[in-house]
Amino acid sequence: MDKKTSNQASPKEVERQFLSSLIQADHIALDRILTDDFILLDVLRGAEIDKTALLEVIRSGQLTFETIEPSEIRLRLYRAAAIVTGRTHMYGRFGDVPFTAHSRYTHVYIQQEAEWRLASAQGTPIEPDV
Repeated sequence: MDKKTSNQASPKEVERQFLSSLIQADHIALDRILTDDFILLDVLRGAEIDKTALLEVIRSGQLTFETIEPSEIRLRLYRAAAIVTGRTHMYGRFGDVPFTAHSRYTHVYIQQEAEWRLASAQGTPIEPDV
């Protein structure tokens, strides 16, 4: 892996790489960061989205993120797992439809071959001022 997407970095650094890759629509970096069995529980609909489906909507430009503003990031580190929680304010488009999402999220990272990779992500919608 190149330096930009080296998952030998800390889970917090890989978290930054993940969010940056979403904004940059960098499906190649996302492919490196996500485990093969990655599952996303979508903040807008609660739908279960696998790695292949997420990469496709990012690659095709169907899903774009204009900004993702993380805050209150907390890390709990275990032997070969890390749990990152926080808040985000996201602005983007799905097709031609703009969206705004305010959420609390949980990301689960695991170590695979000495690299931190994102295995699961779940967002829960919240009111903007919560």
